[in-house]
Amino acid sequence: MNLFFREEGEGFPLVIVHGLYGSSDNWLTVGKKLSARFKVYMIDQRNHGRSPNSDVHSYEAMKDDLSTFFDQHRIEKAIVMGHSMGGKTAMCFAADYPERIEKLIVVDIAPKNYFLLNDESQYFLHKNILQAMLEIDFSKMESRKEVENYLLQKIDSAQIVQFLLKNVHRKKETHHFEWRLNVSVLLDNLDEIISGVNERWFEDRLPIFNYPVLFIKGSNSNYILPEDFKIIHRIYPEATISEIPNAGHWLHAEQPELFLEAMNEFMQ
Repeated sequence: MNLFFREEGEGFPLVIVHGLYGSSDNWLTVGKKLSARFKVYMIDQRNHGRSPNSDVHSYEAMKDDLSTFFDQHRIEKAIVMGHSMGGKTAMCFAADYPERIEKLIVVDIAPKNYFLLNDESQYFLHKNILQAMLEIDFSKMESRKEVENYLLQKIDSAQIVQFLLKNVHRKKETHHFEWRLNVSVLLDNLDEIISGVNERWFEDRLPIFNYPVLFIKGSNSNYILPEDFKIIHRIYPEATISEIPNAGHWLHAEQPELFLEAMNEFMQ
């Protein structure tokens, strides 16, 4: 698969992999700041942004997409950073291609099965979001504000709705709005997105010492909990865990300076 990407700067390669509902657009501010020291590649994962759609949406497939991207751009070795779903893609890729990893940065996601949280599971949150996205009738929507108001009736977070709206664009042929996301396929594969690349997946790869690893978590986010530190250090015994204060799951947007500070300290 030929992934859409953006690039900034010159120097040692740094590849940024966005999360669920994200795209390379979400990382342009961070990418431009890092481009003073690195050649920064920001990709759109399959079924997201301007990359091709596919009926397959698994971490194995996204890992293979990343491997193909490295080959196409003749990247022998890079720093790889992944956020949320992209963090799991990055961990999967790094575990199978350790020789291509200089350093690994995992942003606000743990190598665990999020179904195990039961009622607190991210699954129900994302199922509700994707169902709301799927049910919207864009032929009746004449403005982005109407799309926003519809989503706010279904989704109990103005922040999430604002993030989703970045995926809305007008189709040239019909002038109707549409999603840049392959919503139906993401919903069909939500089980894999939520549960994949977990502690059990790493069993035959333990422990991993091949490359330095940094986990960055938002202090207000529940994606990495204190009890997850044990899982992280079982897989990556030498991993560093950094916490960004006053930040939730989209910590790079909420606290960009502190986020970049944590990254730069690790990449020195």
